[in-house]
Amino acid sequence: MNGAELLVQCLEAEGIEYIFGVPGEENADFMIALEKSSKIRFILTRHEQGAAFMAEVYGRLTGNPAGALGTLGPGSTNLITGVANSNMDRAPMLVLTGQGSTNRLHKESHQIMNVVDMFEPVTKWATSILDPDTIPEIVRKAVRLARTEKPGAVHIELPEDIAAEETSRRPMSPRRFRRPVIDDKLAGQAFELLKSAKRPVIIAGNGCIRRRASKQLRRFCEKTGIGVISTFMAKGCVDMDADYCLYTVGLGAKDRVNLAIDEADLVIALGFDMVEYHPNLWNQHNDNRILHIDFLPAEIDEHYNPKLELVGDLAHTLWMMNERLDAEGVPEYDLASQREIRAAMAGDFAEHRDDRTTGLIRPQKALWDARAVMGPEDILLSDVGAHKMWVARHYHCHEPNTCLIPNGFCSMGFALPGAIAASIVHPERRILALCGDAGFMMNVQEMETAARLGSNIVAFVWADNAYGLIEWKQDTHFGHHTDLNFGNPDWLLLAKAFGWHGHYIDAAEDLQPALDGALAEKGPSLVVIPIDYRENPLLTRKLGEITCPI
Repeated sequence: MNGAELLVQCLEAEGIEYIFGVPGEENADFMIALEKSSKIRFILTRHEQGAAFMAEVYGRLTGNPAGALGTLGPGSTNLITGVANSNMDRAPMLVLTGQGSTNRLHKESHQIMNVVDMFEPVTKWATSILDPDTIPEIVRKAVRLARTEKPGAVHIELPEDIAAEETSRRPMSPRRFRRPVIDDKLAGQAFELLKSAKRPVIIAGNGCIRRRASKQLRRFCEKTGIGVISTFMAKGCVDMDADYCLYTVGLGAKDRVNLAIDEADLVIALGFDMVEYHPNLWNQHNDNRILHIDFLPAEIDEHYNPKLELVGDLAHTLWMMNERLDAEGVPEYDLASQREIRAAMAGDFAEHRDDRTTGLIRPQKALWDARAVMGPEDILLSDVGAHKMWVARHYHCHEPNTCLIPNGFCSMGFALPGAIAASIVHPERRILALCGDAGFMMNVQEMETAARLGSNIVAFVWADNAYGLIEWKQDTHFGHHTDLNFGNPDWLLLAKAFGWHGHYIDAAEDLQPALDGALAEKGPSLVVIPIDYRENPLLTRKLGEITCPI
């Protein structure tokens, strides 16, 4: 067999099920070999960036990497934004790119560039196959690194002459391994910290959405009652209806939930990535005692210097804490103010549930209605823009991985292609891609992919004919904004042109039934509303006026 055929066999042995991408001339051998596979499905996309976002969401929902395929040169550069997004959001991904023959890599040649060096800063590992006999080792290493905590993207480049070269090697058998765990002495030290606190609070990060970690976290909170504040990417790690759920932090302003951190005498950071919500926003004076519990040691930062670090498998560490609680009893805490904060936040969320506005629809109403039509297991994907900030504050979850928000690299254009992948992983669930008009149009070409696949998804577009988040930020900091306005297509004609269902809703009372109906339609559907972003500065002022009562 040749190198390309061996690569496919190795991917099959690793359990790779999907590859999303756009082929090119230099990976033709690979595509011919892939065509013969009965175990891997190739999904043709309309742009490599869309392919990378699809692979990212597949990885986030399954914990296993999918492939994102591009050819050399522009195919590779088109992938990189989605790859960087996946890597910073801790989603496993296998990036596969073609390359010209090795006999022309040393000189100026058509479409030749150093793709490996380009991918190195945005992946856990990037390499080129220079000998077909090394393919089994390279694939084994790449997939293992992609899956290993914290997960991320890896890149394999296959030059066209290596793809065609014969080899007698065979795939390596994957081996699973247990992650390291903390020792009993450290667990004891952590428990002493827990006993010494009166007003502890938990900041739950991206690591907490793994099912095992979420299960143990919920068990821990049922015992202790300690409030859990989720980052954007940790939504659903605890049930939104639980008394200890303190919703989401991360807007950067002085939100109500920040008061729980201000009054805490111990901050338990679980699976927390600094990129999600920088500690200088919640530990400005370096006066918080921090217990760091995560798969990796704490990132070095002036505002994040933990009292104690528990480094090991997150779920196992929480299990050890739960066993201590069972054996030694639960400390007494004073958590009344956390429950008051939760009640005040819940009141904010319901403030506009019964709006009957026309012409423009408030973000709060749009999200209340979205939550009302989505079941506990249904999946909302948020793009990046002003709407993302509203989703972060006002849309909450019952289960992990049911609200996907890019919050590390924060790339626009994520939600539409991501929704296609979500519908592949969970065809039985409702899938809602919430987008701004700017982000939606960045990967609008994937409407064709959704139509071709018959994806049961709804793209819920908030239209303000502008880069709304940038406008919000500029107005807040400078008192005015630069020219950020643009035009949009006729939304209903756009939907028709791509073979989608189309709905334009400008009356608040009609929104919930329209969303419910669109989610029940067979095939992809577009729901567009004119959004009332006059609420943005009102929220800024509201959050800025909140002060801590102690």
